[in-house]
Amino acid sequence: MGNREEKRNLETIPVGSLGIIPLEGCKSLGEKVNGYLVKWRAERESEHKGSLAFNGYQRDSYLLNAKVPRFGSGEAKGMIMQSTRGYDLYLLVDVCNHSLTYSLCGQENHMSPDDHYQDLKRIIAAVGGKARRITVIMPFLYESRQHKRSSRESLDCALALQELVSMGVDNIITFDAHDPRVQNAIPLHGFETVQPAYQFIKGLLKNQKDLTIDSDHMMVISPDEGGMKRAIYIANVLGLDMGMFYKRRDYTQVVNGRNPIIAHEFLGTDVEGKDMIIIDDMISSGESVLEVAAALKKRKANRIYVFSTFGLFTGGLEKFDSAYEKGIITRVLTTNLIYQTPSLLQREWYIDCDMSKYIAYIVDTLNHDSSISDLLNPSERIRAIVDKYKNGES
Repeated sequence: MGNREEKRNLETIPVGSLGIIPLEGCKSLGEKVNGYLVKWRAERESEHKGSLAFNGYQRDSYLLNAKVPRFGSGEAKGMIMQSTRGYDLYLLVDVCNHSLTYSLCGQENHMSPDDHYQDLKRIIAAVGGKARRITVIMPFLYESRQHKRSSRESLDCALALQELVSMGVDNIITFDAHDPRVQNAIPLHGFETVQPAYQFIKGLLKNQKDLTIDSDHMMVISPDEGGMKRAIYIANVLGLDMGMFYKRRDYTQVVNGRNPIIAHEFLGTDVEGKDMIIIDDMISSGESVLEVAAALKKRKANRIYVFSTFGLFTGGLEKFDSAYEKGIITRVLTTNLIYQTPSLLQREWYIDCDMSKYIAYIVDTLNHDSSISDLLNPSERIRAIVDKYKNGES
């Protein structure tokens, strides 16, 4: 990504004065994004800087002060501590941050995705329609796994999207949506799902110095049929073969809210001796991805790297520790788009992919009402870093 900010020729008039409101669970990510924007805008040379349309363009911070205090009963209210009239607002929310707590009738209650989503609506309500435009950046899309209906079920993700646009949200930006077709619920509004493919590959190349990136030595694996598109994209950009696993399930019973998997059936060419990149949108408990890794090891695969946008690790890290010790996995790469526990960040097998610069590019460009399509398809940038790596430059 080098000096691309100089190349981003943002001469157009900003939509409005830029304001970023990171909700409590997204504070550190919001601060990093703000840091990039302050730096770029201080350096950016624009002939229009003195004009009225660029008023407040260069500031010490674009973060607006907002909070959601709670009563002893657990009820809350959203408050914004400064005017947002005419602002182009970007609200950042991490619905997966389970580290935050509040007092509920004297008990300590951990915030659930429902609490975070409700707080987001409270802040939108506190804006009170005064902003020029509201964009919600919600990296892990709330309820995105409940994306299609079978029998009598709630369509939670579709309802949430419709609720946000009915409250005046213009654009929703998410990362690696479980199924991008949820945007069909709001066909007349902006919805972008962004892939962190570039950051994964950059993270891998930075941390592993002896990779041979060609179809004889490396392969991309989708752990299920649902995630095929991600794997196909990475495989095409890197010029590798792709394989996938098909989850054979027992549809006669339901355990922990889903049909248990009987077996992972592999479809693809020979994996023997090759390094594997397993790519998925999320690691929930991690059982599935570790079973896939073990199945690849049985087929004599070499090193196994796991790329996953959201590392939830709902079943703890011990399974991954033991898989690492047994040599089943080599590295796991996830992003800082959702809360990472301090113990995860200390793991030897873990590589953290920072997404703050990417989000800052998106915010900067959207504030100028310019196209982000080049940011959404990073294939050229990926090829460039792979070429540098192959030439021993990186």
